[in-house]
Amino acid sequence: TLSVALSLLTFTSAIADQPIRGVVELFTSQGCSSCPPADALLEELAQQRGLAVLSLPVDYWDRLGWKDTYGSPVHSARQRGYAAARGDRAVYTPQAVVNGVRHMNGADRSEIEASVDLLRSSISIPLDVSRSSATLRITIGAAPITAAVQTATLVLLPYLARREVAIGRGENAKRRITYTNIVRSIDVIGTWTGTGRTIERPMMHDTEADGAFILLQTGTPEAPGPIIGAAQISFAN
Repeated sequence: TLSVALSLLTFTSAIADQPIRGVVELFTSQGCSSCPPADALLEELAQQRGLAVLSLPVDYWDRLGWKDTYGSPVHSARQRGYAAARGDRAVYTPQAVVNGVRHMNGADRSEIEASVDLLRSSISIPLDVSRSSATLRITIGAAPITAAVQTATLVLLPYLARREVAIGRGENAKRRITYTNIVRSIDVIGTWTGTGRTIERPMMHDTEADGAFILLQTGTPEAPGPIIGAAQISFAN
């Protein structure tokens, strides 16, 4: 009907030059003196097409004299979960995790880019995200279930696109550091078992966010595994 057609037109699709081929999660801290080069690199990587980059400030360095203004125990738990899933106990800052699989120093551009190229085929499930004034609509494609991938979790991560922080104390005292795509929450919003499906979720009017990442990820929230689908949407008008 005409009313249905008009309602569908109110949705704005995510704008992407090409599908996301890589997801780089940077575990960082305002209280870590070795983190600013990684933070600066993430800002540069954010300009690459097909690459989703996320800053996840941790809270465990707050004891060094400066409380990270974006630090979250949820981010620290995700980092520890990755280490548990890998079985290597490697938790440090700055740490980059690519596609939920490989970790490396977050300031090592060559290793990050090599890992993105190596793992680009792992992100294979199509995700489409669109929004209206009141609703996020996420569509997940269908794919054959394999022994390695039988189920996955759909995770929503609202973010702040760019913020500059003046640090008053601690290892980075008197520095002004720019942070890119700062994750504000990590919310499980659905599951996927190989069948295509659409999930609708109310827009986040009660939280400050410039956009959101949507990840389709194997494993569990406590021990996240490889990312097999990814999308990003801006909330800017």
